[in-house]
Parts: sequence; structure tokens; C-alpha cells
Amino acid sequence: MGMSVPGEGGDEEAMSAINTTPLVDVMLVLLIIFLITIPVITQTVKVDLPLVANQPTQTKPENITVAIDENGDVFWNQSQVPDDQALLELVKSVAVQDPQPEIHIRGDSNARFEDVGRTIFIIQRGGVIKVGFITEPDRGFR
Repeated sequence: MGMSVPGEGGDEEAMSAINTTPLVDVMLVLLIIFLITIPVITQTVKVDLPLVANQPTQTKPENITVAIDENGDVFWNQSQVPDDQALLELVKSVAVQDPQPEIHIRGDSNARFEDVGRTIFIIQRGGVIKVGFITEPDRGFR
């Protein structure tokens, strides 16, 4: 019983070619798996999404700005509103105007969502229909 080791006088050479058959088999199996799973992943409900163009806000004199600072204080056109009931009365007074003004909300980035949500709820209760948010464009640095 003998063993042939290359370089010991035998005429056998070391195998220098790569056997690519297993590699091709694995790649074909992966290709089949991807072809089967891609249609399953991309199935969604067909919906026509709205097309949006970013347009700057047209500030009109009759628009009202409601600002909320990081402490939760609410300001109606630069003057602080003492409580929620006073804000509701201010909203009701402008809700009866024709045409009804828009209310633009400027929320501080550090303001609590609860304060902003409460303000929106009060504006809805007051009867104003058009409410928008004023934001800064993301310039990629902070």
C-alpha cells in the first residue's frame, strides 16, 4: 500500500485548475431563490400616490401664526396666550370670518408632541379648517 506524493519522483503534477462546478451549482440555486422571492416581495396594493412639489408658504396678512416654544407656551401672532380656554376663544373669533384665515403652527423642535397635539385639538374644536405647519428645510447640518 503506497501513497503518491507529488515531487517524489512520480510523474503526477499538482492540480492547478479550480473546479468551478460547485460554484456554478451554488450560483444557480441562489438565482432560482431570488427569482422566486422577488415577486412575493414586490406585491403591493396599487395606489396612485399624490405628486407633491415643495412650494414656499404664501404668507397673507389674514393668516394667523400660532407658535409653541420648548416650554409649551403658546403664542398667537407674537403675543402669549395665557391658557387653553383663551386660545379656544381666539380661534372661535376667527373661525366665523369669511373667508376663514389659515392658522400656521410653528412648533419648536424641542417642544413636546403633547403640547403641539393639544394646540391642534383646540384649533379643531374652535372650527378652523385650514391648519398648516411651518418648518425649516433640512440643510444637513446641526
